[in-house]
Amino acid sequence: MSTREYAVITGASSGIGAATAQLLADNGYHVIAAARRIDRLNELAKSNPEIEAFALDVTEQASVDALAKHLSGKPVAVLINCAGGAFDFDPVTESDPEIWKKTFDINVVGSVRMVKALTPVMISHGRGHIVLISSTAGHRAYENGGSYVASKFAETSLAETLRLELNGKPIRVTEIAPGMVKTDEFAKVRFRGDADRAAKVYEGVTRPLTAADVAESIRWSVMLPDHFNIDSMTIRPLAQAAQHKVYRQPL
Repeated sequence: MSTREYAVITGASSGIGAATAQLLADNGYHVIAAARRIDRLNELAKSNPEIEAFALDVTEQASVDALAKHLSGKPVAVLINCAGGAFDFDPVTESDPEIWKKTFDINVVGSVRMVKALTPVMISHGRGHIVLISSTAGHRAYENGGSYVASKFAETSLAETLRLELNGKPIRVTEIAPGMVKTDEFAKVRFRGDADRAAKVYEGVTRPLTAADVAESIRWSVMLPDHFNIDSMTIRPLAQAAQHKVYRQPL
């Protein structure tokens, strides 16, 4: 690209967000790595001069507004909504509604805040690409995943709605729906720090997807020609044929 364009990545302090920040910075973008944990972002920024750390909480409108103000007039071409997570593994009948509210505020409403704030900036630039990191959970429900599954179905719907509403604008909209991805934090957060329980999710799966794998799918999608839109991409490790069908090596 002749002018170094900006890629904004939420949830960039770890996992898929951090891996994507590194990959896009290596591929010609000036990356705004945004998340709450500024100490981690500062460490990430040391790895590449084109990574800029920015403290952001997608659940706080004032924080999102501050980022939008910082980016006003900049050539923002990509917004990648990585901020999110799963915070329980409870049956619906035993779940905590406060966890549902937290899950939706981060995974769904946070994405809406970012889209509202940065779409005008991208339109002013003349082109843009909104990427929503959903999940295969946004296409198929599973037991005990109620709050997370519902939020991911909502993100899938958000991507589909945006594609309709932004039709005719120079904005692409892509949903990336990963299956089993092994990162340092996702399962541990879901199981409230229980490392043994988190490890069992990946037990016997010799090669789950990694954050770098998902980052590559994002890089490929956003670096395609402007007329080429990836509506939705489902990616899984070879061992995972479906949400409920995973080949595990015998112990």
